[in-house]
Amino acid sequence: MPTPPKLTPEQRKAALAKSTSARQTRAATKARVKSGELTLSAIFELATVDEAIAKMRVVELLESFAGVGKVRAIATLDRLSISQTRRVQGLGNAQRAKLMREFPDRVPAIHRGKLIVLSGPGGVGKSTVAKALRQTQSFWVSVSATTRIARHNEVDGVDYFFYSDEEFDNAVKSALFLEWADFAGSRYGTPRKPVEDALRDGKNVLLEIEIAGARQVKDRAPEAVLVFLQPPSWEELVSRLEGRGTDSQERRAARLALAQDELAQSSFFDINVINERVEEVVDRLIGLTTHQ
Repeated sequence: MPTPPKLTPEQRKAALAKSTSARQTRAATKARVKSGELTLSAIFELATVDEAIAKMRVVELLESFAGVGKVRAIATLDRLSISQTRRVQGLGNAQRAKLMREFPDRVPAIHRGKLIVLSGPGGVGKSTVAKALRQTQSFWVSVSATTRIARHNEVDGVDYFFYSDEEFDNAVKSALFLEWADFAGSRYGTPRKPVEDALRDGKNVLLEIEIAGARQVKDRAPEAVLVFLQPPSWEELVSRLEGRGTDSQERRAARLALAQDELAQSSFFDINVINERVEEVVDRLIGLTTHQ
């Protein structure tokens, strides 16, 4: 048998991080099952979007139900002709139906929150809207990771998670981002686990990200609602971009050219909202969570 190739230190680190995250997710899930917060049907639903849950052994899952334990879990699987090594993702429809009869829902299955993605050209006011929305407590607002240098008024973990290039590389290799993209010479990414945890807990989630990232989210989470924030006018956007004291003249010119390209992509989004007043945009976003 050929010897498997040795992993590099970076690959081992990435694999360890992914394994640790999966273990934590499974442990938290089993605790919620034991407390009665999650039902079997809820687990089956979560397994469609969470790899860690999908790969959980069914026997571990059944053991987590109050009053079941390992002996009864194994006996149940044997009686239903389900292998003790079967994982949740490997269950067929008939096997799931059998298990549902054994462990019927006693509380309504948890409803996932809604995922709203806010994007638009630079300078349009996305971060201002996100900050105002966070204060309403109607949304859990995701904090992005970035490799760019923090501005003087930015706080790590509040405005962004500021990563080194090496840290960002490791996160990409470990599939820890829901999306990531290069923008204006830096990289930005959305940590996956906090978003999935919030949605799983029934919280509405807002991602304030760039257009390339919004496209990735739509591919991976088709239920996401993509909102494009439009400026009141091109002249207003130019004024905002040119008024940024932190950018060089060359950087401002590049931002204007990029903004034109970004505005041309608005038709890809589900909804376009003009940022006349921040309060009106916030009300519109909140309204999206109250309608099907």
